[in-house]
Amino acid sequence: MKVKKVAFIGLGVMGYPMAGHLANAGFETRVYNRTQAKAEQWVAQYQGEFSSTPIAAAEGCDIVAVCVGNDDDVRSVVLGDEGVLAAMQQGTILVDHTTTSAELAQELSDACDKKGVYFIDAPVSGGQAGAENGSLTIMCGGKPQAFDIVSPLFDVYAKQAVLLGENGQGQRCKMVNQICIAGILQGLSEGLQLAQSADLDIEKVANVLKHGAAGSWQMENRAVTMSQGKFDFGFAIDWMRKDLGICLNEAKSKSLMLPMTKEVDDMYASLQEQGLGRMDTSVLIQAYKK
Repeated sequence: MKVKKVAFIGLGVMGYPMAGHLANAGFETRVYNRTQAKAEQWVAQYQGEFSSTPIAAAEGCDIVAVCVGNDDDVRSVVLGDEGVLAAMQQGTILVDHTTTSAELAQELSDACDKKGVYFIDAPVSGGQAGAENGSLTIMCGGKPQAFDIVSPLFDVYAKQAVLLGENGQGQRCKMVNQICIAGILQGLSEGLQLAQSADLDIEKVANVLKHGAAGSWQMENRAVTMSQGKFDFGFAIDWMRKDLGICLNEAKSKSLMLPMTKEVDDMYASLQEQGLGRMDTSVLIQAYKK
């Protein structure tokens, strides 16, 4: 199938630029957003059109991509009489870029199978900057033939996209990603506490460590801002807590213990209670402040 028409559902901080990359790459792109003003803004900025309902956006499209908030948000735009699946034809492809539970991925896969539609769970990593720069990483679960068809779209807004297995495996890989981020931020928070107490120059510390075994995206992009108390950007802890909850539920279903993940989740819960829920996840360092 040669992809011509694409629908993109959800124009948040991730979806807005992702859909924009598709339009700029020459794909005929139709968008839907719950707040229509955002869709109108997108159409004014890019070549494309918007629809007032998910089903209308999906009508006649080869691929429908979704990037919304949580499991229930995905259900609301995919399933039911007004959902995108009601308009999708046999052989078309539904891609979910939302970070959700693996159970939802299987639920959507089953619903798509009944209509002869392919489904790919395709959560992304890279944050708002990655979406804007077209440098996301996409973790996918689904059928190889569907992945091959959507790969040219992924190339537009991602630096890599990997098929990890059947539906649900993309979401499980994203869980691993979030657990690792939580651990890195906890270690970075504690390390910075020691560095600051020793009057080390944090910028110099970050510059030397990022080239060694302690190097990470968080070290390179957040160490200095964390030391400066700047947290008003990036991925909010409200969303991280949603993701860590998914990780903990998945672990429970497999009789696994994730003590670090639980500890960091509890620390974020405390920060939420302090009204910091919209701050970037690097605000974890504030949990160490007395």
